[in-house]
Amino acid sequence: MTIRTTLFASAAGLAALAGGTAAVAQGEGITVGYFLEWPMPFQFAKVQGTYDEALGMPVEWVSFDTGTAMSAAMASGDVQISVSQGVPPFVVATSAGQDIEILDVAVSYSENDNCVVRSALEIDASTASDLEGLTAAVPLGTAAHYGFLRQMDHFEVDPASMNVVDMAPAEGAAALAQGDVDMACGWGGALRRMLESGNVLLTGAEKEELGILVFDVTSAPASWVAENPDVAARFLAVTADANAMWNSGENTAEMLPVIANDAGMDEDAAAATLSTFVFPDIEAQLSERWLGGNAQGFMDGVANVFLDAGSIDGALGSYAATVNTGPLEAAAAMDDM
Repeated sequence: MTIRTTLFASAAGLAALAGGTAAVAQGEGITVGYFLEWPMPFQFAKVQGTYDEALGMPVEWVSFDTGTAMSAAMASGDVQISVSQGVPPFVVATSAGQDIEILDVAVSYSENDNCVVRSALEIDASTASDLEGLTAAVPLGTAAHYGFLRQMDHFEVDPASMNVVDMAPAEGAAALAQGDVDMACGWGGALRRMLESGNVLLTGAEKEELGILVFDVTSAPASWVAENPDVAARFLAVTADANAMWNSGENTAEMLPVIANDAGMDEDAAAATLSTFVFPDIEAQLSERWLGGNAQGFMDGVANVFLDAGSIDGALGSYAATVNTGPLEAAAAMDDM
């Protein structure tokens, strides 16, 4: 059986299980948050209606600019699941007492989240101290914000010496191009546009050497997951099947146009972005490298960086309880059926 047929066969099989959902009535539906200009395999399943079929209910998709906006939408009850929320905004929300959980590792992308300095300034890693007194557009509380703080710490530049302006990546890219800011931080399509106006200080590989990991998660309100564990598991199973379909390398011609269109990108741009993404399978996600322990420790570090920078008022003693692998383990069992 090909991965493609597995994806849709598994959807049909999971749909048959939908009748057992008690907390979410048949046809009631859920709302899922995601990012535009952030192409991922799940979007192929999204467009094909595979999630609706597997869950036995309609899935409404709503796009966001930042992970902090996703947190707010989950807090208000407008969104039940957020796909590819950055770990830093997740840490900010849980540190403030929001009861949301990590359900899986959506994507790892150290090359696709960075800060860019305006070319005219001719500032690179050797002259980073020249950033003092300059203006930086940073989407506060996001992965880009965390990366900015870690990079400034590495270069011994005090962020307090800079004028840091809270801007979504798209706004930061426009401001950098217009010369309104000296540095802008972001990801995806916005980062590509930033690079047309400037240069990075550290590559993704160099950031990883410093322990600056960049990965997103699928998150959801803990109370919703507790009431709907089977819905969460089926959602993750479809995502995992879409990732496997993409990772095989055998379905690119079929999937890329669909993913690019849904992400609001042309195929070349989507392909360039996807080439910097890693989509770990369920077994890898449940391993020590990810949700088996490393991610929890990483969140402790993120919280400490934000706490030291005064970006959050307090941190949890441990972030281990914010990771719920139950639905992912159940999704793995579904794939084995």
